[in-house]
Amino acid sequence: MKQEAYFLFLLERSGISRKQLAELSERSTRTIARWETGELKPPKLVVKLLNKLISEKYPKDTSKHDFTFIDLFAGIGGFRKGFESIGGKCVFTSEWDKYARQTYIANFGGGHEIIGDIENDSFQSKIPKHDVLLAGFPCQPFSLAGVVKKNSLGRPHGFDDPTQGTLFFSIKKILQEKRPAAFLLENVKNLKSHDKGNTFRVISETLDKLEYSWDFIVLDAKALVPQHRERIFMAGFRKDTGFSFEDFMYPSPKNGPKLASILHTEDGSEEPEAEYTTGVKARVNKKYTLSPGLWNYLKNYAKVQKAKGNGFGYGLFGSDDVSRTLSARYYKDGSEALIKQARKRPRRLTPRECARLMGYDEDASRPMIIPVSDKQAYRQFGNGVVVPVVKAVAKFMKPHILKSMKGKVSRPNKGK
Repeated sequence: MKQEAYFLFLLERSGISRKQLAELSERSTRTIARWETGELKPPKLVVKLLNKLISEKYPKDTSKHDFTFIDLFAGIGGFRKGFESIGGKCVFTSEWDKYARQTYIANFGGGHEIIGDIENDSFQSKIPKHDVLLAGFPCQPFSLAGVVKKNSLGRPHGFDDPTQGTLFFSIKKILQEKRPAAFLLENVKNLKSHDKGNTFRVISETLDKLEYSWDFIVLDAKALVPQHRERIFMAGFRKDTGFSFEDFMYPSPKNGPKLASILHTEDGSEEPEAEYTTGVKARVNKKYTLSPGLWNYLKNYAKVQKAKGNGFGYGLFGSDDVSRTLSARYYKDGSEALIKQARKRPRRLTPRECARLMGYDEDASRPMIIPVSDKQAYRQFGNGVVVPVVKAVAKFMKPHILKSMKGKVSRPNKGK
């Protein structure tokens, strides 16, 4: 890791500001800024100070665990929440987005270094021994919306995308070198049909050559949260444990919860949250109501698309409904999941409601910390995994993980 990147990581993880570090180190903020850019090398005493602050903030975890896992393309920690719930311990995290790292650290603390770039040359050497590899690798190259957009711009998608499509092969390299007992990969439903099935065929052949016994399933999150969100999950094991998703007892999507379960009550029965609600009744802040201009634009756009037979337009929902899939672009206009308001224009979901919609706030007594702007929060939740779905899959996988861990670690042939 470059000098400036390491310093920025330490500063971010310590939780102190540039001004606070300047006071503690008796330096100017300008000098701190030069350390951040790499123009100057920070003194060893300053690095030692930051590491001390981090160790005090995040004491060493001595709790017992049943297995270890690494969290790749971690986002804001949806996979981690799911696998910690069944006795797993996270020993390594990779996430390139600095805002997602802020949210991740705010909710999980430190404990270990968070690596940014999975394709960095030094990345492999930093990955510790682990039992389970978790990765919700970037879905934009394979998603229906991503393919349509990139086609319109004349850009490559899928495995032809030079920045995101090839990241699956970084996962392959880790599986090949580290040989964890199990893995769980997640992506959009369209992965299976992308490029007439060729993309999924390459993934399948790659996992087969690595000599993992694996299976996949497409799950709709609306069985557990009020959101229609279909994702493909691929679970594999180093040892053939008899695992099959055919045995997975997943609730029927027909009987899932409704939006009333995640919307602000606005009647005083929930604690006000200054960023998102106002007054003693905790009414949704007016800033989330669409402006007249944006609402008229969305209505006119929907009419034009309907006339063309496209059927594209905004989604308007009430408390008894289930929303469309929350996407990373939600911050732009909120069009996929607008909430009805009596005698008012519709509104966006608040970031707190998005946290609930994605299952991050299952424990109401310990709501998720959202330390970033609304824009970044919407992007993070739109890119995330639904926690209750991951928990259900993790629970089903656990006995097979433990069984696979007892098997002898084998190395695939180098020629494969």
